[in-house]
This record gives sequence, C-alpha cells and structure tokens, in this order.
Amino acid sequence: MMKAEVLGLNGKPSGEVEVPEVFDSELRPDLVRRMFWLVGSHRLQPKGRDPMAGERTTAETHSPPTGTGRSRIPRVKGERYPRGGLAGGVASVVKGRLAHPPRSEKVIHMGVNKKENKLATNSAIAYTANLDAVKARGHRVKKLMLPMVVADDIETVEKTGELVTFLEKVNLGDELQRVDEHVKRNSGKRRLRGRAYRTGSGPLIVVTNDRGVGKAAGGIPGVGVTRVESLSVLDLAPGGVPGRLTLWTESALSALDMRGKGAVP
Repeated sequence: MMKAEVLGLNGKPSGEVEVPEVFDSELRPDLVRRMFWLVGSHRLQPKGRDPMAGERTTAETHSPPTGTGRSRIPRVKGERYPRGGLAGGVASVVKGRLAHPPRSEKVIHMGVNKKENKLATNSAIAYTANLDAVKARGHRVKKLMLPMVVADDIETVEKTGELVTFLEKVNLGDELQRVDEHVKRNSGKRRLRGRAYRTGSGPLIVVTNDRGVGKAAGGIPGVGVTRVESLSVLDLAPGGVPGRLTLWTESALSALDMRGKGAVP
C-alpha cells in the first residue's frame, strides 16, 4: 500500500501514513462532470410567477380587429383615464405579462443514483492524487507529493495569518497569489444582490472536525474547508473539472479508509 508524508505546522515532514485504496479508483472525468450538475441541482430553489400576473385587465381585441388604424392588439376598455385605450394583457407591452415566465411546478431537482454518486466521488478523490490533473486545472504547483497529508493540528488554526504562513511553508505561496490575482468584481444585478466579487477555486482542506480552521480560511480567497463526512463532487471538482488541489488531515484519511470498508456511510 502506498504511503504519504505527513506535514506538520512547521511545513516539515513529521511521519508517514498509509494512503487508502480509494485513491486508486478509476478516473472517470465524464462521470464526475455529470454528477457535478446533478448534485448541484439540489441547491436550486423552485421559483415561479403568479399565473394571473399581467392579465388582470379589461383589455380586449377589437372585433373586427381591423379598421381602427392601430395594431391588432388588445386594448384596455374605457375612456378619459390613463390606461384607457392602451395595450395590455399580452407579452411585450407595458404592464403586460411575461412571455415565458418561470413556473414553480418545473422539476429542477435531479435524481441521483447512490452507487453512481459514490463512484463519482471516489473518482474525484483519486484525481486529487494525480499531479497532471491538478496542474491541468491551473493550480500553480511545482514539486508536490500527492496526496498532500497534514497533521490534525491544522484543525485548531484560528487566525488567517497563521494559515497563510503554513500554506507558504508547504510551497503553496504561488497558488495563493494566483487565486488573489484572479479575484474579479462583478457588475449589474449580481453586485446589487451582494455578490460583488467572484473568486477562483484554490486549495481545499478536508478535516474531520472544524475547530477554527474554517474561520481562518474564510479570509483567504479561494481556500475552502470541508468535513470529510460531507465531502462531495461539488467540493472536489468545481465546475465539473476534477483535480482540485486538496490537503487531507490524518484523521480525514482514516475516515476515508473506514468509509471504503463500509463502517462510515
């Protein structure tokens, strides 16, 4: 069985650990991409319009619709008031209805096969140990031993500066710079609704218990923290592209090994 070095908070090896068999899973980029979109649909919220929106009006088409010198379109009944004689009740007019409004009954929650989801997740995990796939995603890495395993002490890091210092010690300074350079400011509705910036995906830290590292990573663009119990394709393959640079804690690897043996769901 393959072994990997365990990096301490000082950035130096502090021991070795056996790598679970899940990292030897078959690489299935097609399955990872498909499962990314299926699982991603579970975060969508149904929305729709009032079926009568824009149609609560007295507008009717002239009978016959010709002979008035105007377009053949429904007009609001009445005279000597602002809406009288104006178009209404149809799409593409002022205060009219939407042409194809969103409907709340539309099925947007896609079903997922459990075995297929597990196979895709295992494949995404295996991709994190493939240096070519990690480089293909655009991560700035030179000489790294994958998978990257860190000591459980990283879970207790609560300050952003300490986490940045650790990532620089393990030769991920260029990766942090890459993500910081690609932070873009949104425009239009996205910015008005609180989504002012968009950030690329940087390193992912997989832990067993978040004892403060999640708060510390919140101040670093692109760095994510997730628990191994809730690990999914959405974390490991942003955009459906596998090979995200991932740091595993020792206990997280043990949990992966137990899940492969059926002890953890």
